[in-house]
Amino acid sequence: MRRIFIFGLGYAASRIAAELRAQGWEIISTGRDGTLRFDDASNVRLALADASHVLSSVPPGGAGDDPVLDLYGGALEGKGLIYLSSTGVYGDAGGAWVDESAPTGGGRRTARADADAAWLARGARGLRLPGIYGPSRSALDRVRAGTAQRIDLPGQVFSRVHVDDIASGALLALDAPAGAYNLTDDRPASQNAVIEEACRLLDVAAPPLLPLDEANLSPAARAFYAENRRVANGKAKRVLGWQPRYPTYREGLSSLAAA
Repeated sequence: MRRIFIFGLGYAASRIAAELRAQGWEIISTGRDGTLRFDDASNVRLALADASHVLSSVPPGGAGDDPVLDLYGGALEGKGLIYLSSTGVYGDAGGAWVDESAPTGGGRRTARADADAAWLARGARGLRLPGIYGPSRSALDRVRAGTAQRIDLPGQVFSRVHVDDIASGALLALDAPAGAYNLTDDRPASQNAVIEEACRLLDVAAPPLLPLDEANLSPAARAFYAENRRVANGKAKRVLGWQPRYPTYREGLSSLAAA
């Protein structure tokens, strides 16, 4: 039986773990629903010794340090490493396309870019993820809750990915060549278009279009809207043989609405 150690059994990592279990893998993990505490160092190191692969979804600290590498880096030698990173490492591209060859570290996610680089230096498969959506976490849920907003920012686009497509990409990356891979859908789109599609599926009126200054956004949300890019997924398709089951937000939201 193949064993994988997962640091941080969060939303995406839990979905990856479910797919791995279905294929006969043994999962050892930290996180809210994990089998070990992150700071239970002796037992974590014992479990790491028996694992062939390690996946981390633990975010970096504010200074760019990575908690997993800081505490357990010496126990990762010889393991197949997967790191769930972010396309935020690319920063603002003014709406242009970026791929894995684009420079990183110039945007708001400097700490994430530093951690991303540290994992890649260790030979990890760095899966760079955009906005993640899926069951209980999509525009449909925000529309139902009455919290969905449309912001008047012409030309603003984002990339996104369904959590099930992250899981399929992670499984393909387990024994793939080391390096960075963008796991994004095929059609970057504005947040407004996604909200409007969710409203159409739910047969409700779209929320009013608001100027950015009237949207009462948190600092984190304002920073999110300050970046504009289209993220290409060609390398993941070529090297991993990955094909998103939900190539655009339309297929993804339609599936969630039907469920």
